[in-house]
Amino acid sequence: MGENEIEKRTCIRFKIPGATVNYQRKSLLPRPGFMEEFCPVLDISRGGIRFLTQKVLKPDTEVTLRISVPGERIPFSMKGVVKWSSPSEGKSYQFQVGVQFNPYGMDKDQNLPQAMVKIMALEQKFADKAKPGEEPSGPDEDEFQI
Repeated sequence: MGENEIEKRTCIRFKIPGATVNYQRKSLLPRPGFMEEFCPVLDISRGGIRFLTQKVLKPDTEVTLRISVPGERIPFSMKGVVKWSSPSEGKSYQFQVGVQFNPYGMDKDQNLPQAMVKIMALEQKFADKAKPGEEPSGPDEDEFQI
């Protein structure tokens, strides 16, 4: 695992009931609109997201995501890379996809630090509703403070 990669077990995964994601693949020629919209979010963390889709997304595909949360008026955007895709057990959607978010920062292709703040707020709101036996945890010391 590379030095800048987030080990998937270091970030709390949590569910946001009713959350959806729209996505588009990064391409050389800008294309208007999203490839697929209103895909159900299975879980999310500071490091990535897992959602259902009808279309195959191959690993290493760069994507831009627009995540909608019920009760929030404005969706937020994230950039990331598809890490895995597998057939879904459900009948409504054919695949599940795991996307690792790009690092946070102000450089090109990074996610804005405000996006991390947004995910941290959602984590506080929804992670408390985790199943019994799951260990809640706060921010790590090495994460930036606001």
